Amino acid sequence: MSETNAQYERDGYLIDLAERLRAHGLPADRVEATVTDLAAHLEESGAEDAEAEFGPADEFAAQLVPATGERAPRAPGEAVETWRWTADTYVDEELLNRFGDEGWEVERVDALGRFVSHRDPAQPQRWEYRRELVTRGRERLDERLAPDGWEACGTWVVYAWFKRPRAASLGPAARVESPPPVPERSGFFSRKFYALLAALALAVVLAGVSVAVDDGEASSGAGFVVGLLAGAGAVAAVVWALQLWRGRRRP
Repeated sequence: MSETNAQYERDGYLIDLAERLRAHGLPADRVEATVTDLAAHLEESGAEDAEAEFGPADEFAAQLVPATGERAPRAPGEAVETWRWTADTYVDEELLNRFGDEGWEVERVDALGRFVSHRDPAQPQRWEYRRELVTRGRERLDERLAPDGWEACGTWVVYAWFKRPRAASLGPAARVESPPPVPERSGFFSRKFYALLAALALAVVLAGVSVAVDDGEASSGAGFVVGLLAGAGAVAAVVWALQLWRGRRRP
């Protein structure tokens, strides 16, 4: 096959794919970004046959549309696995990407800070994730990351998490052929996290001892410690209430 004919067939495949994506309701900017990524992949890999690389355009479009956030209607009774889990910020990105490779897509972060994840048992697709610190509103962050295909999937206090499907870069390889079972655990906390908790607990105890020594009474130190713990609990309750309120306002 000549280079000219190969280029013509690649372009024809991508044009056909773009039309099918638009027919599925994918926004024009997402169609353009997806097709551009696929064209770059073909150039980098040197693949001459786009259909052999990605599969028939109609089937590949059907894979890409649900994976990029456009939800096709599900048939009544169609099974979807759901899993809620949490992790500290020392390990959350690593775990999100590990579980994303197993086909878990994070839909949102709930009021308790858990990742609410779904997976289609029939056609699980790989996802990748990143976490960002939210300092001046999330709108600018969304605008900055959207051109690269990142889509917001949850916020918690000062953090925001983003996801994007790996189908645009991996093609058919983005499908998880043999997904592992749903993990039995729902909490993943690192040694650094436990060390931080221990350090905070020790600081509270030392502060109580210091107050008791200054006052000459153990009860004053105990009262100080209880006050600190109550204050921390009140702050945690306010944060939880705000997250719950925001979650209920989310359409």
